[in-house]
Amino acid sequence: MESNEVVIDHRIKINACQTGDAIDAGKKCANALMDNFPEPSTASTLNDARRVLYATQASVSEVEAKIEAAEARLAQVVRESRLLIDELECQRDALIRLLTTQHSSPERIRLWLERSGETVPLDIEIYLQVTNPNSESKSPRRRQRRSPSRSPSPPLWPLPFPHHQATTTPHYFLPPPSIIPVHPAFVPHFPPLLIPPSPPPNDDPSRLLRSGIHWGPIVFFYLCEQMHRWERFIFRFDKEFRSMKYLKSINSDAPLLQEFEVSCAEPAFYRDWEWLPTALRNAKLALPKLKKLSLQFAPFKWSSPMLRNLHTLNLRALPTAQLPIDRILHIVSNNPFLQSLTLHFQSALPVVLPLSPTTLPHVKTFHISGHYTLSSLIDVLILPILSNLALDIDAREPIEDTLTALLTRSAQPPLTHLAIGYDASASTPPFYYGTSSVAIAWGMLLPELPYLESLHVGGTQLEPLIAALRDDQPWACPDLEFLRMRHCHGHTDCVMKLEKPGIGSWSGNGGSSAGEEA
Repeated sequence: MESNEVVIDHRIKINACQTGDAIDAGKKCANALMDNFPEPSTASTLNDARRVLYATQASVSEVEAKIEAAEARLAQVVRESRLLIDELECQRDALIRLLTTQHSSPERIRLWLERSGETVPLDIEIYLQVTNPNSESKSPRRRQRRSPSRSPSPPLWPLPFPHHQATTTPHYFLPPPSIIPVHPAFVPHFPPLLIPPSPPPNDDPSRLLRSGIHWGPIVFFYLCEQMHRWERFIFRFDKEFRSMKYLKSINSDAPLLQEFEVSCAEPAFYRDWEWLPTALRNAKLALPKLKKLSLQFAPFKWSSPMLRNLHTLNLRALPTAQLPIDRILHIVSNNPFLQSLTLHFQSALPVVLPLSPTTLPHVKTFHISGHYTLSSLIDVLILPILSNLALDIDAREPIEDTLTALLTRSAQPPLTHLAIGYDASASTPPFYYGTSSVAIAWGMLLPELPYLESLHVGGTQLEPLIAALRDDQPWACPDLEFLRMRHCHGHTDCVMKLEKPGIGSWSGNGGSSAGEEA
């Protein structure tokens, strides 16, 4: 019995020890957990926390203000640097805009070329007013004798006078050439280009004659020496001059050239010469950047490599240039990336080789004028995004058939601006000939033009046009805003019918109303 009691007592002692250890461990754990919780906040601790928060916020605001100030200084530096870069780029371009006559000193060009340095790309514009030293000696009777005028063609560019300037010396404006004026919102803005006046009549004619002879060779010698620097070359003159033949010096590589134009306001006589636009088909021309080409009354060959891979092409052929329609189409098809195409051929031969449909997927502007055979060229073109169209061809077939067929082939492009016979009637009223003398079936044509915003017409009868516009309700062309007319004969009361709300402007002259298109 005694031994059993000892064992039980020993076990109780062991269990008591184990229980005490567990209790101590639990207390330690509880104390550790209590240490993780802060003491309850008091007023002083809250005030201290607020002071720390306010100080932190002030520091953050100060840093943010410094960041904003630094960003403002950076933006100012960027703006100033951008302005400086733009100014330096303008200096780099070394724009040469020469306003001169063939009797002025060609040394001006030499000086400008020298001041532009040796590596700066050249942006060259020359506007030449050709003067005749003997013009003052001609009598009024002699000047009135002129040969009969040829059939009219769209003018190269107008010559308005700056009546708003109070100057003692007369000047002429020569705006850049444009075949067809269009909606004002779509005409690019060009500043007026002043042309210096002709020499006064008391100048020595012999001295003027000598200076005029030498102007061309000297000027083109200096310019053509720098053709490797040409970036843009514009040369416009109003009529033939004695040293014009030196244009043929333009016959070298121009790796930087992006735009090239030689334009004359009236046809001139050119002897056979070789220059870039008349280069042979297999000639190796270094013109990798050329995208815009304009030749107006200047010689060119249909096979010249210069007439390839362009974005803008403006060709006004000489009256003596007679190309078959298939060769004109060859020019067009060699430029698949065209965006703007302007063609005028006063003489064109019938087709020699069969024509195939030609798609110009990027053309938005298409102006064509001249010989009636050009209608066969229109009949094979597909222009899916055409928005600006001008027709001034001496058509033998109804012009509305040609136009509607073009729109149908092109899957009804969004045509917004249309001109028919407008500029052909600007110089001479087409009473007996010309595109606009043919009656146009407006009732058939206008419903095909739902997107039309601007309509320019010339020589058509006024009543059918107004009747077609007002025939349907709503109007046949609901988006029409601008209507311009030339030599559109009709009764004055037709004008009163042009009361469609939303037409921004209309201008023209009817049969009994006076005045030209405004």
